[in-house]
Amino acid sequence: MDHAIELHKLTKRFGTLTALDKLSMSVRRGEIFGLLGPNGSGKTTIINILSGLSRPTEGQAFVFGFDISRDPRAVRSLLGTVPQETALYEELTAEANMEFHAELYNVPARERAVRIDKLLDLVQLTERRNSRVSTFSGGMKRRLALARALLHDPELLYLDEPTLGVDVQSRRALWDYILGLKQQGKTVLLTTNYLEEANALGDRLAILDHGHLVAMDTPDTLKERYGDSVIDLELDRQPSATLLQTLRALPGVTDLTENNGHVQVTATGYHALAGQVVTLATREAEVRSISQREPNLDEIFLHLTGAALRD
Repeated sequence: MDHAIELHKLTKRFGTLTALDKLSMSVRRGEIFGLLGPNGSGKTTIINILSGLSRPTEGQAFVFGFDISRDPRAVRSLLGTVPQETALYEELTAEANMEFHAELYNVPARERAVRIDKLLDLVQLTERRNSRVSTFSGGMKRRLALARALLHDPELLYLDEPTLGVDVQSRRALWDYILGLKQQGKTVLLTTNYLEEANALGDRLAILDHGHLVAMDTPDTLKERYGDSVIDLELDRQPSATLLQTLRALPGVTDLTENNGHVQVTATGYHALAGQVVTLATREAEVRSISQREPNLDEIFLHLTGAALRD
């Protein structure tokens, strides 16, 4: 399979601190890949290595086949970044910021105007192209930073907290832009503290903790594998001990409580369990109501790292 990023036993030490410990993982070309982890998990170290800002102590990292240690210039030409601090020139206009970036990345002069027009239109800033960035809202600055990062047509885009500090409407708009990049065949590497965002955008997610990869898969598979579903049943009578024993024995059931006909079944990794529970319950009682709560990424993250993401 064609990979955009490949990390092989990547290790980074800062004195006695090991920020990355023999980390191996890959990002597929054309996917949106989320990096999640509490503070100190190694996310920033990975990005700094991929960006050429830091060199690994051991191991290798490749971007589209280029070794970041041997071909850093080739890697930089393929990478667009939107850092948490947008680093725009506040006293310049939106268009002037774009022109400066085009000059910095050697965008051919004959293509600059067309690209700038297209990207400002993409992020809905055409009407504000001649306004100073200092007059922009947080959401507008984020959109301009995204347009700037796309100006040299990178194959890989790194987004650090792309919707931090923006309103709900702007957040949804940015999500649409990011999903649109995937449709263009771009690869997106995303770090975020919003697990809702990771769930909405990520094709796959990697959860890091203390420099180690603790889990990596699609959001749905992570929730199925590590999360608990809770099934609530309200019966018209108190269930028998035999029924409760049978429910407890179902594959995946981790807990069961009962109180005056209210049965709560907790299970890991079995989304189809509700049907089995109802079938067994209806053999001896009438089911008055049933509800099921699916696991969420916040619970998965806490389970795997022992920390809340926003700590």
